[in-house]
Amino acid sequence: MTSQTILLLHSTYGLRPAVHSAAERLRAAGHEVHVPDLFEGKTADSVEDGGAIRDGIGNDELLRRAIAAAAPHSERGLVYAGFSLGGALAQNLALGDERARGLLLLHGTSDLADGASTDIPVQLHVAEPDPFETEDWLNAWYLRMRRAGADVEVFRYRGAGHLYTDPDLPDYDEPAAERTWSVALDFLRDL
Repeated sequence: MTSQTILLLHSTYGLRPAVHSAAERLRAAGHEVHVPDLFEGKTADSVEDGGAIRDGIGNDELLRRAIAAAAPHSERGLVYAGFSLGGALAQNLALGDERARGLLLLHGTSDLADGASTDIPVQLHVAEPDPFETEDWLNAWYLRMRRAGADVEVFRYRGAGHLYTDPDLPDYDEPAAERTWSVALDFLRDL
């Protein structure tokens, strides 16, 4: 088994117990996992509250904080991973890091800059349908990632809620979450 160094970024809900549980699951599989708190201790009970925290910090500052969290580990070749908002941030970091080893997106993506180029393996797990990751968006995202050179796999979970891997949220879907982690652990093992 190949051990990876993973930067795992939280969703707009903040650094909640589900993120720590995910990190522990990854550590139990032999990976080194870093889980920065981009909201500096703030957590949200709703998407709206999380959006207010995110907006109060600002996207540029969130990206700066994520870059600062990655910097001490990036020389070793990170796998970037994240939940929803954290996935969007992880994607931006991975595409800007020539040493990145992979990108694991859970519930979220980000736009790609024109001329983006990467050869990293990318795996996306997303609900179907997902109000934040629409069919049209995902199709365009997939094509742009492939054009950028990424090796992309997309896994859809029909009927699951947006953040279906978080057992403390109404979106939780245990079968979809367990399938996601099984596939994601294989992805990490094979990098």
